[in-house]
Formats: sequence, structure tokens, C-alpha cells
Amino acid sequence: MFFHPMDYLIIIAFVVSMWAQFRVKGTFNRWAQVAASSGLTGYDAARRMLDNNGLHDIPIEPVPGALSDHYDPIRRVVRLSEPVYYESSIAAISVACHEVGHAIQHQQHYPMLVARHNLFPVVNFTSGVAPLMIIAGLIFQQFNFLLGLGIIFFSAAVLFQLITLPVEFNASSRARELMVSEGFISNEEERGVAKVLNAAALTYVAAALISLLELIKYIMIFTNRNQD
Repeated sequence: MFFHPMDYLIIIAFVVSMWAQFRVKGTFNRWAQVAASSGLTGYDAARRMLDNNGLHDIPIEPVPGALSDHYDPIRRVVRLSEPVYYESSIAAISVACHEVGHAIQHQQHYPMLVARHNLFPVVNFTSGVAPLMIIAGLIFQQFNFLLGLGIIFFSAAVLFQLITLPVEFNASSRARELMVSEGFISNEEERGVAKVLNAAALTYVAAALISLLELIKYIMIFTNRNQD
């Protein structure tokens, strides 16, 4: 529509986000070349960690694609990308154990994960409506209330992303501690694990930052219009 002073920060955050995406792929590829001393594959590490935490009923499924790993809380299944599922590397077992970290969070009713799950249905609706209202409110200034409604709906999506941050960091923290204590990696290999998981976490931080800056931008526009 028009250039806003906040757009400078948004552009910078977008560049950081692109760099984070590039870094996570590069970091994963680098440590995918380093074999884990334990000889465990991503599947092996995930299965052992699940079993050691009493989650014998949670299956692990291979899925196509790269970095498509995730934990499905609805079907209660850990899905690992094929390079992670089958390979025995620092990168593979790091990602696999991170996803198991989410399963453990689910088992223990980790508060931020519970909040994220409860918010998901709301965000699933508002994320589709918010852009339409915001665009309409920006185009037709006489309908500024649409921009206000769009901001409210968009706020739910931003809150969802902010809640995701502690969920992801906590899953990584759990993974690192359990990988060392259960002998999946040596103390020397923990450096590689940290690099893989920190690179992945940075993508979530960058995405949340972009959304937060956009929200602030829309609030500033809405407020300025009401003052005119």
C-alpha cells in the first residue's frame, strides 16, 4: 500500500529470517556428515528416548522431504524425515531427539505446549481472516474499524508464534540433557548438537520477530488514524 517507517525494521528482520533458513540447512548438512560415536540412527535415538520416558505407545514414522520432522500431538506420532530417520549422524539424532522432546512435553502437560494447542483452533480461523480485514482497512480508510478487527485477529497469530518460542527451546533443552545422560552422544559431541538445535531455533525467533514488527506497524497506523 505505502511505505511505513516500521518497514525498514521488517525488511531487516526478513533478511535475518532468510539468513536463518540458509544457516539451518547449512548447519544440518555439515553435521549430517559427522557420524555419531554411539552409532545410533535418528530412529534408534528417538525410539530409545521414547521408551526410556515411558512412551512405548508412540510410533515413529519416516516421511519424505528434508527437515520435515515434527511431532503430531493429535495422532501422537513422531515423524522424521528420511535423512534423519535412517542416518547415524550428529544432525540426525539431534533433530530426532528434539521431536521426542515435544512428545515428552505432551506427556507432562508442559504449560506452554498446552497453551499452544488450545490456541491453535483460534489461530487457524483468525490467520485466514486477519489479512483480508487488514488489507480492506488499509485501502478504505473510512472503514478503519476493519483494520482494528484485523489487528485483533492478527494478534492471536503473533501470540501463537511467541508461545512457540519457549516450546521449541524447551524441547531442545530436554533433548540435549537426555542425549548426554542416556549416552547417545559424548560430551565432545554436544557442541555439534547445540549448533544444530540453535540454528533451527533461530528460524522461529526470526519469524516471530517479523510478525511482531508487522503487528506494531498496524497498531501505529490504526492509532494515528484515530488521532487525525
